[in-house]
Amino acid sequence: MGQWSFITNHARVLLLLAGDPDARLRDLAAALDITERTAYGIVTDLVEAGYLIKQRGGRRNRYHIQAHLPLPDPIGRERTIGEVLELLAGRHVSSAVSNDPDPLTPGPSPNHSATGGRTI
Repeated sequence: MGQWSFITNHARVLLLLAGDPDARLRDLAAALDITERTAYGIVTDLVEAGYLIKQRGGRRNRYHIQAHLPLPDPIGRERTIGEVLELLAGRHVSSAVSNDPDPLTPGPSPNHSATGGRTI
């Protein structure tokens, strides 16, 4: 029987980027045992769907996860990406995960006070 997982590579990339928003495609590929080209395709999918914002910093990228967005799956629409990442990570995820629809614009996020000042 071949190997399989309940968690898609797209979700696994989000989990890795929640822990290390500065991860390179090479790092993602090595951690997931996929090619860099596949990692690039997954990141591109997530950026185009709006779940990630890619911010260029010199020669590196920094990724911001849009935690306020609902899951793309019709069954899970009542859950947000941030809630699922916290569940899967088993802990509070890093500041790379943002409830702010525009993390590149200064100022508090709309949900900032609702989370007690913490970013999920």
